Amino acid sequence: MEIDRTDGRTANQLRPLACSRNVLYRAHGSASWSQGDTKVLAAVYGPKAGTKKNENPEKASIEVIWKPKTGQIGKVEKEYEMLLRRTLQSICVLTINPNTTTSVIVQVVNDDGALLPCAINAACAALVDAGIPLKNLAVAICCCVAESGYVILDPTKHEEEKMKAFVHLVFPNSVKAVLPEESLCVNSEPWEHGILTSVTRGVMSVDDYLYCLERGRAAAAKLSDFLRRSLLSELLSDSTKAA
Repeated sequence: MEIDRTDGRTANQLRPLACSRNVLYRAHGSASWSQGDTKVLAAVYGPKAGTKKNENPEKASIEVIWKPKTGQIGKVEKEYEMLLRRTLQSICVLTINPNTTTSVIVQVVNDDGALLPCAINAACAALVDAGIPLKNLAVAICCCVAESGYVILDPTKHEEEKMKAFVHLVFPNSVKAVLPEESLCVNSEPWEHGILTSVTRGVMSVDDYLYCLERGRAAAAKLSDFLRRSLLSELLSDSTKAA
């Protein structure tokens, strides 16, 4: 049984996407990312000398600070910080600037669903803007499962609240990366066939999860294309201005 979405989208259809970089002048890198009415700003500062206690001084460290739209940071936001930090560490080349810390500040402008994936996409774009060495880009998507087993992508806040479960998925994009080709395979599988982060809420069957994984990977390909086009167009615009 299909679900009628209030905004008229199909189950696989994403909300309108928008991405801009270099939106904050005092940051070393910054970007805004919006999916429908959900919007997040990300700012990157660093790398700066030194790492925190218990960090490996032979590698660079990533610090994430989450700022909600209103109020104080809570348990959910602390979890988002941890998940975002681990995701960003997995795509950054941490051996190039050892014993340094790069801070990523995430500011929620508006939350209308799929907030964590939106923040991950914004942070990735901001790292590119700051010139932080990356193994590859990463894109995130949210998949929801209804009581009937029907799956929808990129839910609004209202849709999230009605679903029995949802999963946030983060995928690496194509292998246009700075690493040697042989290091871009895991157990003979191409890197982009893998998954960087997976966070579930609620209860779903294994079959539901695998179906979300399939649908999420297809959506991630579209997100990757959009992110690359957005970053490339901004770089070309900057080159034109410089000339």
